Order: sequence, then structure tokens, then C-alpha cells
Amino acid sequence: MKLLIVKTSSLGDVIHNLPIIHDIRTHYPDAEIDWVVEESFADIPKLHSGVNRVIPVALRRWRKAIFSKNTWSEISAAKRRIAQQPYDIILDTQGLIKSGLITSMSRGHKHGFDKNSAREPLASHFYNTPHPVARNQHAVARIRTLAALSFGYTIPTDLPSYGIAVSAQPDLSLNAPYIVGLHGTSRDSKLWPVTHWIELGTELAKLNLQLALPWASAAEFQRAQQIAGALSNATVLPKQSIAQLATIISQARAAVGVDTGLSHLSVALSIPTVAIYTDTNPALTGVYAGAHAPAINLGNINIIPEPLQVTDALKNIL
Repeated sequence: MKLLIVKTSSLGDVIHNLPIIHDIRTHYPDAEIDWVVEESFADIPKLHSGVNRVIPVALRRWRKAIFSKNTWSEISAAKRRIAQQPYDIILDTQGLIKSGLITSMSRGHKHGFDKNSAREPLASHFYNTPHPVARNQHAVARIRTLAALSFGYTIPTDLPSYGIAVSAQPDLSLNAPYIVGLHGTSRDSKLWPVTHWIELGTELAKLNLQLALPWASAAEFQRAQQIAGALSNATVLPKQSIAQLATIISQARAAVGVDTGLSHLSVALSIPTVAIYTDTNPALTGVYAGAHAPAINLGNINIIPEPLQVTDALKNIL
């Protein structure tokens, strides 16, 4: 059986999609699964041995240069890759118009959320078989339910298996054991105060734990330096790709992170994780523990967890 999964972005959403690979292959061990994903997140499905072929698209980059001849050349090439072979089932787990358009480029029977379940109801018109899936449940549960309805097996109720692993050792030497501090996020309203990170680092020192601080933007680099400058047990990491960060996270004792896709990556790598929410409700999109490691969500909209809460939660899962 040849299957195509369409889930392009963002990082956390792509990670939420991983458990269906295990679910599908449990019922269809010989399934060949291809995955269409945004190029900047292609490292994630590549980490899963159950994914046969990763088909990258560059919607975010193409939108910025829509009138470029090179952009349209890349779009044509992507369409050819998506339509290269027929599939028995195509499953769009994103439920957006953009993912529906990508799904329409493929050849095969198309499944997705129905108009009452999709994030953008018009997306349901791209599917041969739309499915009703309750919206008042976590994203991981919603996607697993959609896959079960599409492939005809019982909706799973066990903890998810994210199924990714890294084999390489980090390219840099860190004083182990260490906690990864995932302090960067997409909106300032999701940040945890620098003073709180410093208090957390101080408590980690008492536990003989180092704090490793990754970064992606200039603002994140400045914040990491500010945190590390106040601590004797913190290291600002070199800039890393997602695949490189996955290796570093996989060797950590645990991770503490704000509302960022990297916190979900930590969970997917079976690393004990404490996630901090300050501007969003984690009930539907917070970190979702897998079968092999615990995960704790703290905070909510306008509820900022104190350093002591985070430290206590971390101690409970170490």
C-alpha cells in the first residue's frame, strides 16, 4: 500500500503528526509512506524510519517571491514530485486551504477533516472522503483519530509513539549532565522572563546540572547571553539546524521550554520535558507525553509559572 501524508507546518504541528506513522504501520506493516512537508521542517520526518520519502515544499519562501520565475519553476517541480506516482490513500492532516491545494495535486483517494472539523472549512472540498473529528481534544488525539477513520482501524487510546531517533553524537562537547533551556519562541508574549531563567539556572547548579541554551535569531542569541552571563553553569550553544538540535536534545537529562516547536521535539525524542505557557492554553496544543517519557505543561493565558514551580516539576520527572 502506498500512502501520502500532507502536513507541511509548523514545527510543533509536524511533530504532532508523527504518531500516526507508528499507528498506520502497526496495522499496515508493509505500507510505504511519503510525506509532504515545508522544507524548513523536513528534518523531522527524515528522523522517522517509517517514512519512505520526504517531499519538501517551500510555501513560506515562495510567498515572498511569488513573481519570480525561479519560484514558479520550483512550484512546477514540486507538483511533478507530488503527482509522480499514484497513492492508495492521501491524507491531509492539516485541514487548511494550502494543504488542500497540495493534496489536490496528488493522484489517489483523498481523505481529510470535514467542514465542521477542519481549521479552514473550505479545505474539506479537496477531499473525496471528509471525516468528522471532534475539535475539543488535543491535536495529537485529533490527528490519530482522523488517521484511524481514514484507514479503517480502531481509534487508538494508548499513549502515542513518536518514533523518531537520532544516532549521531553532538558535534560539540557539553559538560554533562545538562538540561536544555528552550527559551526562544515566535511571539514575545510567549516568553518566560529572563530573571526566571536565571533563577532556574541557579537551582540547576545546586543539582549539579548544566543549562544549555540554543538560539536561532539575534534576539534569542542576546537573551541566551544575558541568561548565561548571570550563571556559572550555563552554555550558549552555536547556532544549530533542527537536526543538530535534535541530537543535542536527545542527550539531555531533560528539557525546559516555552511554547515552541522545540519543546514538542524534546517530547518526541523521549526526553522528560517541562513546558511553560504564558499566552496560550496548553489543553489543545501543549506538549503531549509519549509512551517513553513524562511531560508536564505549566501555565496558561496570562498565568506565568514561577521558577520554583518549574524547578519542582523538573525534579519530579528527572
